[in-house]
Amino acid sequence: MRYCIIILFGLLIITSSVCSADTTEAQPETVTEKPILEIQAVNLASSIANTTTNASDEEYTLGAEDIIEILVRRHPEFSDKFKVNKDGKIQYKFVGDIEVAGLAKDELNKKLTNIISQYVVEPEINITILDYKSKVFYVIGEVSRPGKYYMMGNTLSVREAVVTAGLPLMSAAMRKCRLIRPDISGKPINTKVDIYSVLYGGDLKKNINMLPGDVLYVPSTVMAKVMRVISPVTAPLTNAASTGKTVVSAGAGIP
Repeated sequence: MRYCIIILFGLLIITSSVCSADTTEAQPETVTEKPILEIQAVNLASSIANTTTNASDEEYTLGAEDIIEILVRRHPEFSDKFKVNKDGKIQYKFVGDIEVAGLAKDELNKKLTNIISQYVVEPEINITILDYKSKVFYVIGEVSRPGKYYMMGNTLSVREAVVTAGLPLMSAAMRKCRLIRPDISGKPINTKVDIYSVLYGGDLKKNINMLPGDVLYVPSTVMAKVMRVISPVTAPLTNAASTGKTVVSAGAGIP
């Protein structure tokens, strides 16, 4: 038992010295500011969700896997839902394959008008994007819902990206986030992102845009890393204290 206590005491000393040495890793908010930040985060997520939905719908350029609906007024034979294939085309009735990749809704409307005009006089066409699947981005690390997400525009701000992923956790080093973007050769380009200033400081100059394929990485603080290392060691001691049992470390002699 005493060996485990000595090991635990040593780990606590290391934790204290690491956290005091690396002051740049600590988050600027104090304990009393935590509830305020949580309230601000909820309000921010709500406001962004209400203002960004379909904000870039008209400028969105179609790509593979997107699903669209084409309605030609008074001509249901030309109306249907279509999925853009891997070649960036849709199979249209009476016409065949039509290239749609890279076109915005207005551009596709004009293209279809020219095509359908061969069959219908002054066609009235309405195009709706039903599912956005061609442009993806990733948010990983210390956020509530890390994973793969789809863009509803050609770009997405880091603020919208981190809100979509459920906002940073309390263990996140928000001033040390990174935007990872592959260049033409495939080599990753890392850009530092200060999520704290963007979310809670109102510094929109740091609210840079993400492109399809970008990865936003939200790292953890030094304290969070250390606690994850010592948790497996302290857990048996905590359990032993609650049950009254004696825990002997592996390899230690019995006194």
